[in-house]
Amino acid sequence: MSFCCGATMIGTVGTLRQGSTLVHNVPLYYCPVCHQVEVHPTVKDEFDLLVEYAQEDSAREVNLKDYIDEEMVAEWKENCTSFQDDNPEEVLREQIDMALDLLGVAKQLEDDQWVSDLKHRLQVLSSRLTKLKKKQAENN
Repeated sequence: MSFCCGATMIGTVGTLRQGSTLVHNVPLYYCPVCHQVEVHPTVKDEFDLLVEYAQEDSAREVNLKDYIDEEMVAEWKENCTSFQDDNPEEVLREQIDMALDLLGVAKQLEDDQWVSDLKHRLQVLSSRLTKLKKKQAENN
């Protein structure tokens, strides 16, 4: 599990641009609040090597999936609390529930800065949930 701005980062598989090279199928951590993205530590070495080789060969696109094994993927999935592949509404609700639980703790500890940070996080997550539900309603 990884944290950035205090929110739990979500596991996802994505494409990252490194210079002029696109690297596909990269196991990532993604923050639903501040949008920070990190390559998962279990594949970071393979990712860095692939980028280096791709740039030396002037490759425009490469696929990390060809260079990682199932054990790495299993470790990545084990360390994530939720995945972007899952129902996005469910992921947002999980994040909201965690923030609400932490808000209760922050209030008990009378930590005003933490309370403020959590309220901001809840506003962002709630706004995203509202937009998602609106988009889903438009598509139906």
